Amino acid sequence: MAILPKSLSLPQARTEIDLGARVREIRKARGWTLQDLADRAGVAVSTISKMERGEISLTYDRFMRLAQGLGLDVGELFGAAKDSFRHGSVTVTRRDERTPHDTPNYRYELIANDLAGKHMVPMVGQVKARRIEEFESYISHPGEECVYVISGRLDLHFEGRETISLGPGDSVYFDSALQHAYVEAAPEGEESHFVIVCWRPG
Repeated sequence: MAILPKSLSLPQARTEIDLGARVREIRKARGWTLQDLADRAGVAVSTISKMERGEISLTYDRFMRLAQGLGLDVGELFGAAKDSFRHGSVTVTRRDERTPHDTPNYRYELIANDLAGKHMVPMVGQVKARRIEEFESYISHPGEECVYVISGRLDLHFEGRETISLGPGDSVYFDSALQHAYVEAAPEGEESHFVIVCWRPG
């Protein structure tokens, strides 16, 4: 059984129940129905309902659409944002301060999550899926994306394109609107870790 590096083993993942309760609280404070939020976020009513009840974790693309539908930065969705980005802003994220978010196939630890209004979403990531078949569908979202592999090996799958294999020190920059998915390619018993930065327009 592989042991996570200390940098990825310190935070405890926020539970689906906590995050779902936060979304429900924000939605109700605005007087919105589930359908209102679904229309704004482009996420199915049934998906939001299950998420609010803590029954499912959202994939990254749905999570970002939900934040944008609520008009919030990711940090605000987690209740972590304390300030808004402006000229001269500087924020430091210590390794035990990253905000974790788990999905069925990924674990993300968000960086600079105390700063709202950012155009970039930086994260440290870990892939759980070892086969592309483990994904319900490819991920796609507006913006641009850059991934840098710290350790292990990743396969970056694109729908209708050749798979890109990445090892330590390798990186790739691409249009996030492409249908894509990261798959763990390290030997069984080992885990890969990477830094990913997504730029989101608007």
